[in-house]
Amino acid sequence: MADISIRVEGKAGRITLKRPQALNALTYQMCLDIEVAIDAWRDDEAVALVIIDADGDKAFCAGGDIQEMYDTGITGNFTYGQKFWADEYRLNAKIAEYPKPYIALMQGFTMGGGVGVSCHGSHRIVGDSSQIAMPECGIGLVPDVGGSLILAQAPGHLGEYFGTTAARMGPADAIYVGFADTYVPEDKWPDMIAALETSGDVTEIERFSATPPAGNLSASQPEIDACFAGVNLAAIEADLTTSGSEFALKTLKALRRNSPLSTAVTIEMVRRLREGAGIRDALGMEYRYTYRSMEHGDFLEGIRAAIIDKDRNPNWKHASIHDVPDADVARMLAPLGDNSLNLKEQLT
Repeated sequence: MADISIRVEGKAGRITLKRPQALNALTYQMCLDIEVAIDAWRDDEAVALVIIDADGDKAFCAGGDIQEMYDTGITGNFTYGQKFWADEYRLNAKIAEYPKPYIALMQGFTMGGGVGVSCHGSHRIVGDSSQIAMPECGIGLVPDVGGSLILAQAPGHLGEYFGTTAARMGPADAIYVGFADTYVPEDKWPDMIAALETSGDVTEIERFSATPPAGNLSASQPEIDACFAGVNLAAIEADLTTSGSEFALKTLKALRRNSPLSTAVTIEMVRRLREGAGIRDALGMEYRYTYRSMEHGDFLEGIRAAIIDKDRNPNWKHASIHDVPDADVARMLAPLGDNSLNLKEQLT
């Protein structure tokens, strides 16, 4: 397991992502290894809590390693990606429902798949370098790994904003939006980890916590709430255009470079999940999209433009925000019947 270190140190189950050269992007095997570990520690009385962290200072985890998904998808083999997402989502659900403290230390970039193995934990810690985002719409996906639920539970219409623009949250804003709980200066992380390993007492975190540097949302949230209250993506675009502020123009640029289909579906998902949904509801809805994303969505084209050819010029299925019919959004989120996400399925 060269890409990941799993061990027990004192009273703590320790998971360290070890791909700093790849911004600790999660491979399929890393997801499976994490699941095996937390399953083993669940009923192990010697393990009082779990700590997940990562090597390097640039990223906790900048997403999933999607090269193999692309390589299989372009041949018409969609089952590899569908199985990857199903197994990854099962891990996300287990973390969200884990009976022991699950502590995530998120330095640098925490995005996409990285959110899934950190932001559903019981204790989510950020530091000065933390930058959390859900950039999936830029590659033809939707905020997934349960991130749609966090977005849906965010104050006001911040969920629609962060889900569709890939805007990054620093430590204070990540706590406010709901992706993190506690700020601890990063130079204190080694001492905090040592204390947790020794005591097995999650309240040790309180000794090291501090007030984070001020965030940016206080100035922009009123405009976000006003502009992102529209009934659909086209209405949101119209409100941003009418506003015409510097912030609105920057936001419009972000919206318009992403997949129109992904962006429209994200708005719908966040709103469906806003009232009374849980992690399993969110993962099930996300899977409806990701299951179809290679064959009927923009995922393969998004990866081609961003990762393979790197021309940053994707040819999306819909020319613009105004060209996404409601029927296309509904089709991507329609129930999957026998192919619905099964979180009880065991590893094979």
